[in-house]
Amino acid sequence: MAEHIFIGVAWPYANGSLHLGHIAGAYLPADIFARYHPLKGNKVLMVSGSDQHGTPITLRAEQESKSPQEIVSRYHQEFLDCWQKLGISFDLFTTTGTLNHTQVVHDIFLKLQDRGYIYRDTVPQAYCPRCQRFLPDRYVEGTCPYCHYPQARGDQCDECGRTMSPGDLLDLRCRLCSTSPHFEVSEHFFFRLSAFRDRLKEWIAGQSHWRQNVLNFTIGILEGGLKDRAITRDIDWGVTVPQAGFERKRIYVWFEAVIGYLSASKEWARSHSDDTAWQPFWGGEAKGFYFIGKDNIPFHTLIWPAMLMGYENLNLPYDVPANEFLTIEGKRLSTSRNWAVWLPDYLQRYDPDALRYLLSINMPETGDADFSWREFLRRNNDELVATYGNLVHRVLTFTQRNFGGAVPPLGKLDSQSQRLLVRAQETLDDVDRLLYRCHFKEAIKTAMALAQEANRYLDEKSPWKTIKEDESTSATAIFVALSVLSALKTVLYPFLPFSSSRLHGYLGFDGSIEAAGWRIQSPVPGQKLLFPEPLFRKLDESIVIEETSRLGIQE
Repeated sequence: MAEHIFIGVAWPYANGSLHLGHIAGAYLPADIFARYHPLKGNKVLMVSGSDQHGTPITLRAEQESKSPQEIVSRYHQEFLDCWQKLGISFDLFTTTGTLNHTQVVHDIFLKLQDRGYIYRDTVPQAYCPRCQRFLPDRYVEGTCPYCHYPQARGDQCDECGRTMSPGDLLDLRCRLCSTSPHFEVSEHFFFRLSAFRDRLKEWIAGQSHWRQNVLNFTIGILEGGLKDRAITRDIDWGVTVPQAGFERKRIYVWFEAVIGYLSASKEWARSHSDDTAWQPFWGGEAKGFYFIGKDNIPFHTLIWPAMLMGYENLNLPYDVPANEFLTIEGKRLSTSRNWAVWLPDYLQRYDPDALRYLLSINMPETGDADFSWREFLRRNNDELVATYGNLVHRVLTFTQRNFGGAVPPLGKLDSQSQRLLVRAQETLDDVDRLLYRCHFKEAIKTAMALAQEANRYLDEKSPWKTIKEDESTSATAIFVALSVLSALKTVLYPFLPFSSSRLHGYLGFDGSIEAAGWRIQSPVPGQKLLFPEPLFRKLDESIVIEETSRLGIQE
């Protein structure tokens, strides 16, 4: 029976370009998962959008003397362009600036308020005497009281991941002018997160399928105690507060951004002329997966589940397969110091599947992973080109030259040929199991092992030699190799959609890989093949020097 799979992906702030850390952390694993499930016959809804209300946007707007909307519009369009070029297949990528989003946020706010989970209270809020304004949390920096990181933000420490309030910081300062702010009392609404401690503890105890790092991080925060959190701020950019007297305040971004998963689902349904189409993905036996970086774990394993518990009748997350961080050339990624590989820059110079391959086989699932241009070159040339691409090219070109560009007849299978065909089916089953459990790194390694085994098989069978003495033996070896290629184009499609789709066509199959499903399409003797072009492009050694010099590294 088909499953309903909801995939919520982290909402990027529309204040700057995407970098490889974003892709490895959330967007690529989500897309792999979203491409896999339809092949299995499951129904998938994958949504996200540009987070346009965060203070990173207003900070960027002030730096550039532009309006926040101008910043949002520029980067939202850039995101859409990057998704198309990299093959990230959202069903909907929207923004938090829609009327629909505001309506859904208001609905959740009011229901939680009616049920006693949102209340009014006063809170000391940082005020900068030099800027003469209240400072949103991200406008405040200081030293983290837990790990002593000196550049912690007023809402969260990027070093240890703890969520906090500006008053928790030591040596705090205004991010705009470095003046030490003082605190003035302001009335705000609070989310009664503390009321959900026991329910969250009981629910989390049943999440044995979560990654251990996600589970441990969540339990650590839960055991440290949950504090009620203010959900409004003295700002003028964001979702309005549906209460009289709060016209000059806005709902704080940490509260309304996670609601975007639901509002985007409803927007998607309306775009398909069915206001109820979102419901099967949020109720019953549907499973919700949230793909995020590790800095967003508490918002998705504690805060959003608590909001859903309070709202009622919507599914809690089934899994939050958060990835760890990606470093660049052995150093922690830093956008402020321009220590990053920016996605638009990459896509101008290189193929998307090459990046998807490297980030998949080196995915930071359980620990930080590193991106280096030398490793990118090696993986591309030695594995994509020399192992997989070479296998495809020599099988297809040999078939063109010796069998009239058609699948040759299958003769008697010897034990070696039978073992390889069995291994192809086992690979299909193994990758299926791994992808279902969000083990992407192991899944692509398993797929590539089949390509390596097929190369060894061809080397031993040497059909280019036997064609001169025994055409039937050569034909059988090629038929087996073509069957393996058919398996590879399916198991690698979630990872490498562009090259897999081309291979699907080269093998002479009609329709799409998605329509063919999660199975090995057996080639039929006489089936006409298309003349192949190389699947991957070999890169020159010089790119390592070129690209590292862009980072300021001198080799």
